[in-house]
Amino acid sequence: MTRVFSGVKPTGHLTLGNYLGAMRRWAAVDQHQADALFCVVDLHALTVEHDPARVRRLSRQAATLLLATGLDPQLCTVFVQSHVDEHARLSYLLECVATDGEMRRMIQYKEKAARERERGGSVRLSLLTYPVLMAADILAYGTDEVPVGDDQAQHVELARDVAVRFNQRYGHTFVVPRATPPKVAARVMNLQEPLSKMGKSDDTGPGIVYLLDEPDVMRKKIMRAVTDSGRDVVYDRAARPGLANLLEILAACTGGNPEALSGVYESYGALKKDTAEAVVEVLRPVQERHKELCADPGYVERVLRDGAQKARAMARPTVDAAYRAIGLLPAAADISETVMGAAAAG
Repeated sequence: MTRVFSGVKPTGHLTLGNYLGAMRRWAAVDQHQADALFCVVDLHALTVEHDPARVRRLSRQAATLLLATGLDPQLCTVFVQSHVDEHARLSYLLECVATDGEMRRMIQYKEKAARERERGGSVRLSLLTYPVLMAADILAYGTDEVPVGDDQAQHVELARDVAVRFNQRYGHTFVVPRATPPKVAARVMNLQEPLSKMGKSDDTGPGIVYLLDEPDVMRKKIMRAVTDSGRDVVYDRAARPGLANLLEILAACTGGNPEALSGVYESYGALKKDTAEAVVEVLRPVQERHKELCADPGYVERVLRDGAQKARAMARPTVDAAYRAIGLLPAAADISETVMGAAAAG
């Protein structure tokens, strides 16, 4: 089967953008058609200033929401990144293959580093190198496809480049992955700043619909969404980004087409109202299942424990092979096991 890997970062509460851009597809399609792994990438949350207790709390919430969206541990592997040592082990090897220039060209690094400097903070080295950790997340499992929004496509391209370079220099070790973005709502934009992604780490709460927002809060945020000059409802992402964002959200929630939907409405108000109701209905079962899971925390813990054990067993052979290929001496225990195995075979 095709192997799929993707994850969510616990740097903030998960949003409508996370759900429509990725999580819904993971549950509806990927876990049924592939050998799929879904991960809370908590190590990535350490690249900026953070509250340790909040990271732990958001990691648990993210894992619970992954299950609430419909991921089934009988069909896929759900786990927390830091519970599987192979991610960090492989990351350093890939840092020895990636280049400084590649890291500094990453768009997200440029944006996040600029925000840190504006706040007067220092930029952590891990913020520069975290795309390599992301590559390790992907390559450790022999991943074929990475279902991500278009804002992460550059990072998947880096994983591909690093995999090819490692294979050419040290022998074939890694599967070269490819990104598989969704067709609609690949990038849900901020309702108040439609030229910016609806990011869970943003401070502009009124423009972000969180998965656990109360229904009335969702409606209020969408009804107050920024639109564009003019009165006609047309789909034009370049000239009318606010309107295009609403149409794309509605299309993603209802299975429609943004351009076709634009011809249905004569006013912004009617579009906003229908979009708000569609969002509330799409998220209703997620919120209900989340409440059920929160009432049974032991179940979530068992899923994460079993998932980490399974993921570790899947990743270790590839990471061990990478250690050997790049020239590292096996640990003494590994050497003795190899010699004993050879003697027994003889």
